[in-house]
Amino acid sequence: MLTATHIAYLHTCHRKLWLFANGIQMEHTSQLVSEGKLIGESSYSDRATKYTELALDGIKIDYYDAKNRIVHEVKKSNKVEYAHIAQVKYYLYILRKNGIEDPQAIIEYPKLRQKESVLWEQGDQEKIENWIKEVQDLITRAECPALDKKPICKSCSYFDFCYIHEV
Repeated sequence: MLTATHIAYLHTCHRKLWLFANGIQMEHTSQLVSEGKLIGESSYSDRATKYTELALDGIKIDYYDAKNRIVHEVKKSNKVEYAHIAQVKYYLYILRKNGIEDPQAIIEYPKLRQKESVLWEQGDQEKIENWIKEVQDLITRAECPALDKKPICKSCSYFDFCYIHEV
């Protein structure tokens, strides 16, 4: 089943997406992933009592304000990334598909002390449906995409896997 993680990885690294979708998952070994979870859990200690967790059609939203129809997504990153926006846009897409009118999202970056509102925009449905097709095309390929060296690789949980043969 397609998840928001697939959508985020589509916008991060096609190799990472393919590996993740084909059962090679490295997140559990990553100190950075653990740090991100800790930041998400500890930055807003009262969050769990105010909002509900919502699992629906392959997505899992940790903090959903059902009254105001707002997704709250906490990110560890030191920078605002398009992959984060794509992930919450996918949440909005799934919520809309399930009859929730005009959902919105807020991405919170506690380390930066910033928030970014993510709204549904004209053309988003078509854009996301194209992302879904692109993900499905990439993950069903017989071969893993080639390594595409990027600055973000150094902080990726797949770094050791991808760079094992590098000098």
